[in-house]
Amino acid sequence: MSQITIVALGDSTTAGTPLFLSPVESPPDGWGDKTSQFSYWMMQSHPDWQVLNRGVNGERTDQIAARFDRDVLGPRPRAVIIIAGVNDVYQGKSNESITSTLDDMYRRAAAAKIPVVAGTIIPYNTATPAQNEAMREVNDWIAQQAGTDRNITFVDTRLAVARPDDINKLRASEDGLHPDAQGYRLMADALIPGVEKAIGQ
Repeated sequence: MSQITIVALGDSTTAGTPLFLSPVESPPDGWGDKTSQFSYWMMQSHPDWQVLNRGVNGERTDQIAARFDRDVLGPRPRAVIIIAGVNDVYQGKSNESITSTLDDMYRRAAAAKIPVVAGTIIPYNTATPAQNEAMREVNDWIAQQAGTDRNITFVDTRLAVARPDDINKLRASEDGLHPDAQGYRLMADALIPGVEKAIGQ
């Protein structure tokens, strides 16, 4: 069975924080509880996929974009999952700077003929009302981009891990900031159909 390479590019919620360090953070294979990353659960569901975890805890969109050539164009994947922006919001960066950088990554992927699976910023329990509004606005923009760009497949990863009664709180968390292992599994469950659509499986 030939493996299909998918790159998961992002911050802590791609890396698997707090229980896992990604291979970028702890070369060569990462370290910790491997079930604390959505890439693990995606590969459990699809043994024919190699989902490369290229998440780094604490990074903003500009820092993630700085790794794009190495971490996305280098492996030449069939698709790239991009989930980014929560640290920008946390640090008070403007929505315009977030969406501009996301748009740049989407365009670079398209230029390389790599489909994008665009996930939404997921919640963290200590976010202020203003921060939640900023995340909602960015997530709405991501959905709009996917609606007009055939190279982008939208996945609402925020909805996947949020409490059913409160979209602004995590369903379950070790630290109040990141999903627990089951939450990462729920992210995988949401992302898998998006990747299947993006690669035509």
